[in-house]
Amino acid sequence: MKNANGLRADYRFGEWGPAYLIRGEAAEMGVLLLRPGDAMENHYHEHCDESFIVLEGECELWIDCKDQYTMRFGDVYQSQPREMHYLVNESDADFRCIFIKTPASPGDTITAPWKPGQAAPKAS
Repeated sequence: MKNANGLRADYRFGEWGPAYLIRGEAAEMGVLLLRPGDAMENHYHEHCDESFIVLEGECELWIDCKDQYTMRFGDVYQSQPREMHYLVNESDADFRCIFIKTPASPGDTITAPWKPGQAAPKAS
């Protein structure tokens, strides 16, 4: 049995960003905190799905640099392997979600720099 508490997360960028809570062979789980104005860079995964379960706030989710969704409390989204995803908090409140990567694929994240309004990068 593994156990973690998302309220005591060790965020990648200090006070915000992703924080892995549990890592196993089948799945990796964590929490993502974006403060107003923060963004999680555009990226994709070669081998894993990444699912998001919104706990608080709202955030803009861009898929493949063209489809935009507003993620809100209670929403669940899933990004497929090689599907680029970019998250940005354009609201005035914190955004927090659980992320789940299946199967666990350490080192599977490929960054593809992009922001809304730019030409889409090509996935390598």
